[in-house]
Amino acid sequence: MTDMIAAEPHLATRLLARLADPGSAAARLAAVIRETAESAAPVVLTGCGTSEHAAMGAVEILRDGLVRAGLAVTAGTVLAEEAFELSLRPSTTGLVIAVSHESGTAATNRALEAARGAGARTALVTAAATAPAAGAAEIVVATDEVDQSWCHTVGYVSPLLVAAAIAGHLAGEPVDADAAAGLMTASSADEPAAERLAAAIATVDRLLVAGSGADRVAGRELVLKVEEACWLPSAYRDVETLLHGHLAATGDRTGLIVILTDRHARDERTARARQLLAAGQVLGAVSGGILAGSASDAIPADLTPAGRIIVPPVPELPEPVAALLGSALALQLTTERLARARGTNPDAIRRDDARYRAAAEAAER
Repeated sequence: MTDMIAAEPHLATRLLARLADPGSAAARLAAVIRETAESAAPVVLTGCGTSEHAAMGAVEILRDGLVRAGLAVTAGTVLAEEAFELSLRPSTTGLVIAVSHESGTAATNRALEAARGAGARTALVTAAATAPAAGAAEIVVATDEVDQSWCHTVGYVSPLLVAAAIAGHLAGEPVDADAAAGLMTASSADEPAAERLAAAIATVDRLLVAGSGADRVAGRELVLKVEEACWLPSAYRDVETLLHGHLAATGDRTGLIVILTDRHARDERTARARQLLAAGQVLGAVSGGILAGSASDAIPADLTPAGRIIVPPVPELPEPVAALLGSALALQLTTERLARARGTNPDAIRRDDARYRAAAEAAER
């Protein structure tokens, strides 16, 4: 996992440069997405686990790309659907894009096959063009990079980069690969801050993660990473949702990490998150943050006693691209340092334990 995190900025440079080519699979998929949106049919992204979160992030990025292209966009133009549910009620029109790192997830493959059988167009974002599900996809966008850890990091970032490249083709504004790689490097550079945050969170019984806007995707991914890698019970809540009843179950054995990197409506999101952190302070929660610079400036230090990782501003990148790539390595580094603090092996996602390996086998039997 450590090596994969370190490799991701270089992955961004290579992948974005390759996918910027007008003849690339990303460009072809952008044309199909444009055609689908112009016909008022839905573009549905799907996946499981980390790939589902990447699909959710891709929705944010593609919506923004369509808006920058001058197309009419509603909530139903681009959306995400969990793969199992989509396989049971497949799209009969429009376009279904499956995200699957190694294309071996049965639910995702069934969703893609069901959509194709029901009449929808299909595409696949995966690590290799020869992936098992490639036969069910009209277009395959290959990232050519495979995670060496079961606690997927590249498997989250790669589809976000693909979405950024596609959005660039839609808007006629190629994404700045150097800016993307630089942001990813900078957001994972403050290892001491990640270690302080991890050391504080390592002492709690339960972790809550909260976000708003595009940061809702990062929040869900952080929860998955922490449970996979660190075995700490965790849950995601939207900032506003957490303030409506859930506080009754929190206290001084609860960790709270707020993610605030989305530039859109940042002042409003920051103000409400500040109120959440103030409530957490009263309850004694062990609170920290992954915060953009301006959001960090607006939140007093005493509201995040566990510390914070600062994500730098990169105005050259579109709002959701900057938010999702900026938070990605910060949340991955936090997870990796939390695994060190708790003495767990993130790479095996606990399948080096016979009981958990048997549980995984029972779920697939």
